Amino acid sequence: MSNAFFFKALVVFFARLLLKYFKNPKTLHRSFSATTQSKFHKYPSLAHRQLEDLLDHTLIFSVEGSLLKSQSLFPYFLLVAFEAGSILRALTLFILYPFICVVGHEMGLKIMVMVCFLGIKEQNFRAGTAVLPKFFLEDVGLESFEVVRRGGKKVGVTDLPRVMVDSFLRDYLEIDFVVGRELKVCSGYFVGLMEEKKKKIVLDEVLEDDKTSSKIIGISSLNISLDHQLFSLCKEIYLVSGADRRNWHHLPTEKYPKPLIFHDGRLAFRPTPLATLAMFMWVPFGFSLALFRAIIALTLPYNMLIPILAFTGLRLQVKNPYFLQYSVSKPKGLLYVCNHRTLLDPLYFSFGLKKPVTAATYSLSRVSEIMAPIKTVRLTRDRNRDAEMMERLLNQGDMIVCPEGTTCREPFLLRFSPLFAELSDDIVPVAMDVKVSLFYGTTASGFKCLDPVFFLMNPFPSYTIQFLDKVSGANSEKSRIDVANYVQSEIGKALGFECTGLTRKDKYLILAGNDGVAYSTVKRC
Repeated sequence: MSNAFFFKALVVFFARLLLKYFKNPKTLHRSFSATTQSKFHKYPSLAHRQLEDLLDHTLIFSVEGSLLKSQSLFPYFLLVAFEAGSILRALTLFILYPFICVVGHEMGLKIMVMVCFLGIKEQNFRAGTAVLPKFFLEDVGLESFEVVRRGGKKVGVTDLPRVMVDSFLRDYLEIDFVVGRELKVCSGYFVGLMEEKKKKIVLDEVLEDDKTSSKIIGISSLNISLDHQLFSLCKEIYLVSGADRRNWHHLPTEKYPKPLIFHDGRLAFRPTPLATLAMFMWVPFGFSLALFRAIIALTLPYNMLIPILAFTGLRLQVKNPYFLQYSVSKPKGLLYVCNHRTLLDPLYFSFGLKKPVTAATYSLSRVSEIMAPIKTVRLTRDRNRDAEMMERLLNQGDMIVCPEGTTCREPFLLRFSPLFAELSDDIVPVAMDVKVSLFYGTTASGFKCLDPVFFLMNPFPSYTIQFLDKVSGANSEKSRIDVANYVQSEIGKALGFECTGLTRKDKYLILAGNDGVAYSTVKRC
């Protein structure tokens, strides 16, 4: 019923839009009203200005015209359609892409907004904070950002819906104000329409006393309209050319003002038109391949399934496999402690060990628990109950545990719960890393039972397992917290990851869309 309403509304919208377009066709043009040619300058001259000079100025910049390297907005809307909507909504947007290219910027923008946002519940929209910041950050030009950050007060102006860019600019680039288009809402749902561009906007909060001064500098692009009221107040406007943007370098992750530790969404690639076409062509074959891989993993013994899975494209690399030399204090088994990348960590670990081990984990769906070919136990986060359960399992044999409590995609390690440190004196740290090309095998807001399916749909997913030196736990002179921190740091060093004090609660608070981003607990290993 909802899909029928969605497509019916799209047909009516396109009909009205086309009628309006052909009655009064408009093309993008630069508006120089209330300005003179003398105030326009070439962008490279701005980069050579003194730092002290720009600190005294307010910088008003076009987000898509002077900050991002890419000139296409399609990938960001495709992410919204896929992550906030569905694969059918994303397919609809992709089919309309050729039409969007020929109708002009403003109309193309309206079409993409209609397809992506129609019927989406405003309260549940998390793509702007959990998904898009990663892809925006990867598209920021290093040279342009270095100029923008030198300004005193920074104001980002965009034609995009504000909900798409607000978190990216404020939380990660520390932009003071974001001026974007607002989306119309009815009964708590987006209706797929933007508020019309206002001739006047409230400037008191944005510019304060600067609106009557001469210390306002604008940065925009040669192919972007300057009819926004904020640009009319600029004493000087610097224009970015296509050649300038092509020469920019990508902003490296170590220069992010705030680190990107958590992000959500299924797509692991930038969905350009060609990449999106490849994805839609791969999905039917990839789903069949995932089912085949799952059947092989669930039914065959290790000596047979490992070479077959390798033939289908699954990659597994085991480093330092001298763990067989470890002596175990009977009657307990070895306790393997690893970082958490996907729900398949214990399964791949068993493949590398070539024998089943019991897995104790927090993030486990009921479907995965039933389908797992190894014994899996769901921890309750009740310390006493979990300790008793893990003690009993260790008495039965080897066990693997992921003390982070949840997965993390980026090269960071969350805080290790110290419970494992008091259960055994035979602790083997295990460093795990995973690489995917199309789909992430983790989610914070979707169906966790589909995580293994999406991971197995990748053409060549790979796992790296590295066994580290055994650590003394229960009988150590160190406290259990010190042991947990030591194991975390050793795994971090082996992987080249950064250790943090963040927890599962922090992850879900951030991805759920709270106002603050918890970065104060980041520390170096």
